[in-house]
Parts: sequence; structure tokens; C-alpha cells
Amino acid sequence: MTLIRSCLEGDLPAIAAIYGEAVTTGTASFELEPPDIAEIIKRWRTLIDGGYPYLVAETEDGSVKGYAYAGPYRARPAYRSSVENSVYVAPDVQGLGIGRQLLTALVDDAAARSYRQMIAVIGDSRNIPSVRLHTAAGFTHVGILKDVGWKHGIWLDTILMQRQLGSGSDAPSALAPP
Repeated sequence: MTLIRSCLEGDLPAIAAIYGEAVTTGTASFELEPPDIAEIIKRWRTLIDGGYPYLVAETEDGSVKGYAYAGPYRARPAYRSSVENSVYVAPDVQGLGIGRQLLTALVDDAAARSYRQMIAVIGDSRNIPSVRLHTAAGFTHVGILKDVGWKHGIWLDTILMQRQLGSGSDAPSALAPP
């Protein structure tokens, strides 16, 4: 059984480890070096202070095995109703449904906060598990940026997927201008 809950500062060392592994060995993130814990805390605080959802998946033994968050899609004010998501799961529990639980909860949380669109920027077009995860959560493929990242000695694509939240574009934005 996995509990999906809001991320606490005490969860950040586990998040740093999960993300560090993804940065070092994978192509989902285009970062080249894992950020240190001080940087992870800074990023988390910025999102939490900005009113964005940040969730963790905690197993029965109290271990954090995954996390998901939404942050600003772009900095300009007109984008304020759109968010970009990130989902990472520890390698030892990938494929067990934790990513799906996290993304489902993240979509619900972002919609409850009146965000209207969620954008997935998926690193590496060969990242089929992430594409399948987002498709299962109602995202649609909206584009591909070819060969925009260089990591581990290869060029990497970025896949863009999008999902409407709440009433989407059927009504004016509920978020006040900054």
C-alpha cells in the first residue's frame, strides 16, 4: 500500500536520492549533475511558497519511493493558469503503479488549485514508460522537439504532452493576475 501525501521538508533527502539517480543514469532529466540537498530544498520551497502542489509516495515502512510536483509552465503572467509536471519514482519500485498514483493525485491537486492546463515535458523520446503513464492519465501528444538535448553522448528529443484541468479553456482563468 502506498500513501500519496504532501511533501514535507524531511522528505527531501529521499527525493534528492531519487532525482540524483535519475540525473546520473537516465535521460528523463536534462540536468547533467545532480543538485545538492540545499538546491533541492530551495526548489521545493519556491514551489510550496508559490502555491504549487508537491506530493510524495510513501510506502508502508515509511520510505519515500517517488514524488511529483507541478510548477510554472513559463514565467510570463499570461501562462499563470498552466503548470508543468514532474514525476520521479525510485528504480526499485518502477512499474508498480506508484507513478500513476502520483500523477493522478497531482492532476487532482492542481485542478483543485484552479490550474487549467498541465504540460508534460518528457525528456528522451525513448522514454516510453513516461509517455504511457501520461497517456493513461489523459494527456495527449502535442509535439516533439527533435535533438534539443545532449547527454550521455547522444542527442535527445523532448516530447510535449498536455492535459486539460478542471474546466480548462471553457471559462476565463480563475487565477488572479500576479
